Amino acid sequence: MNFRNLLEPLYERYLLMQCTQIPTHVAIIQDGNRRFAKEMGIDTAEGHRAGADKTEEMLDWAHELGIRYITIYSFSTENFNRAQDEVQDLFRLFKEKFIRTISDERVHRYKIRIQMVGDRSLLPDDLRISVEAAEEATKNYDGFTLNVALAYGGRNEIVLAAREIVAAVREGRIAPSAIDVQMVESHLYEGKGIPPVDLIIRTGNECRTSNFLPWLANGHESAVYFCAPYWPLFRKIDLLRAIRIYDQRLMAKVH
Repeated sequence: MNFRNLLEPLYERYLLMQCTQIPTHVAIIQDGNRRFAKEMGIDTAEGHRAGADKTEEMLDWAHELGIRYITIYSFSTENFNRAQDEVQDLFRLFKEKFIRTISDERVHRYKIRIQMVGDRSLLPDDLRISVEAAEEATKNYDGFTLNVALAYGGRNEIVLAAREIVAAVREGRIAPSAIDVQMVESHLYEGKGIPPVDLIIRTGNECRTSNFLPWLANGHESAVYFCAPYWPLFRKIDLLRAIRIYDQRLMAKVH
């Protein structure tokens, strides 16, 4: 065991002692899989797989810390512009992971509810079916919720919700005066009960939130933490540093 491995658990405990408040909902923009693959000299697909493995590890940390909701930005509407081979590799990986959640012992032990946010109509049928199977298998769980943003775009989400509400008004099912924040949120997230975002984390040294959850995050002034490690290299220390930023922001509001 090297010196760093000895020090990291001590530093984790130190960071945790500084965090008096744990966020309920953390949203993560998992950036850097491709750059990680390039630097490691491996295929892009292997970089994405390393990122998916890191997501599973991170879920263990989140459960341990008492975070109740995690939303991960897995595939944006803009990502459809990538090379078709990469898109297909990603879809195969997503399908594999969703299918595996159905029999994953941790999912059932932790009572993890799996939900997708995004435009399902843009997904290939086999991936959509695997998503719906994972959602159905975990729909009654309430210990922890993992929201997976696929074919997701924040502005597109708001546009789709607006269309639904306008259609309901035209059909006489909704009075214009009845449109309020709660109604918009119910159309945005299909009644999934997703709470406001407390903390956004972005890896890969990119300092932007990229159209991610604008209503739940920007609209509620969530804390934001940008960090340098590519997503496959993200550590529990990085998660705790982000939570410390959230905690410090809450303390500043109190005072």
